[in-house]
Amino acid sequence: MQPGSARPYEVPASIWQRPDMLAALTVRDIGVVFRLVRQYGGLSQTVIGSMTGFSQGKVSAIMNGSQQVTALEVFERLADGLNLPDPARMALGLAPKGVFIPRQDAVAGFITPNAPRTVDLVQRGEDVTGVRRRDFVGLAGAALFSAVIAQPLTDNEQLAGIDDLAAALTEYPIAAGDLPDLGQLATTVAQAKRTYQACRYSEVAASLPSLIRALRIASDSVEGDARIRAHALSAEAHHVAASILLKQEDKGLAWLAADRSVQSAHASSNPLMIGSSARIITHALMDGGHHRVATDMASTAAKRLNAALTQPSPNDLSVYGTLLLRGAVAAAQFGNRHTAAELLDEAEDAGRRLGYDGNHMWTAFGPNNVLCHRVSIALVLGDAGTAIKNARRIDLDALPINERKATVLLDTSRAFLAWGKHDRALHILRAAGEIAPEEITSRPATHRLIHDILTTAPISVRREAREYAESLGVTA
Repeated sequence: MQPGSARPYEVPASIWQRPDMLAALTVRDIGVVFRLVRQYGGLSQTVIGSMTGFSQGKVSAIMNGSQQVTALEVFERLADGLNLPDPARMALGLAPKGVFIPRQDAVAGFITPNAPRTVDLVQRGEDVTGVRRRDFVGLAGAALFSAVIAQPLTDNEQLAGIDDLAAALTEYPIAAGDLPDLGQLATTVAQAKRTYQACRYSEVAASLPSLIRALRIASDSVEGDARIRAHALSAEAHHVAASILLKQEDKGLAWLAADRSVQSAHASSNPLMIGSSARIITHALMDGGHHRVATDMASTAAKRLNAALTQPSPNDLSVYGTLLLRGAVAAAQFGNRHTAAELLDEAEDAGRRLGYDGNHMWTAFGPNNVLCHRVSIALVLGDAGTAIKNARRIDLDALPINERKATVLLDTSRAFLAWGKHDRALHILRAAGEIAPEEITSRPATHRLIHDILTTAPISVRREAREYAESLGVTA
């Protein structure tokens, strides 16, 4: 020990912020944790053992995978010995030493600057049932965020928000006083898009009624280029409204909002806006079970857009690619494997041409988004193994929005459940909750997934599944 030093050895703080370290902590793979500490911290097995209370032989066995750590008290001892900072402790499923208050500017994405940014979707190797156990008193993720940031909305509050949106969609407001400022409306529409993509659904639902009313007044009142701009903004706002309503499984209102988006897009005469609105009407068709019509609409819209492109911009490629992905999902739901594969391959080519995962025209399109849809489509076609294989290829950090990250995590959870791997299905479901709490707390489809895990879980997983389900108000 150096003079004046409180600890004989220290793990560099930067190690705990590494994505691979955070992923290992999240799945409680202590072998990987030890290997990363040795590789990047320069600590020998003997030193690691002295810090954690293990012999050198025990550390070696854990690192090579022949022995595993499953006991909660041992995780606590390891965290204390290695001096894990609070975000790393929380990734390990332990309570933080101090009070954890997210920075205000980080609350928007529900991710703190030092919190886990990636999740190992499909940990390779043998299943470790005990490693999935969590101490719910110190739970990181959805439950902790609900406690620290805000309580989930009650059913009555959620219903009131949807009722306000329903009123806005069906009213024909009359201008009173000054006309709405299009510049301010454009800013508000962009904020609504960002809030939706951050999975803060209750917040965006509350903002939409007044926005939709103002845009309808503007579309009816202004002239010339201003009217075209107002229609384009209205198409985007109604697109967001339809997306929210689809997540709430309100089919009637979702269809109305999607139709309004399409009408406004055509009124704008903007080919990209028309293509973008075709995405949401396709989604509404799929949600209503009209998969063949949805396939035809999406693929036709993609062909029309592609025919008009000579030197496609990133916006063009993104809208074109997402239309192809919508069509592929619809074809899979219709049982048309051949068309689904063709459209996926065309979307993959568009993603390759784009070269990265961006968020042009609010699409989150790119190569990794295509992989996310391969996961979803394999799941629809009943091939859970292929879904998991594709999930292994995804770089979650490359996806630009939380909504897309949460969606692929939930699809992967469903794939593991179909594969009979309940512990992994539950773990990945909870990881989705860390990224996007409202995807877990407010979506009926996610509650059904939790219910399915709970009612079919083996004894080794049942207690954890029951406690998590009860924390969300889901019962068997």
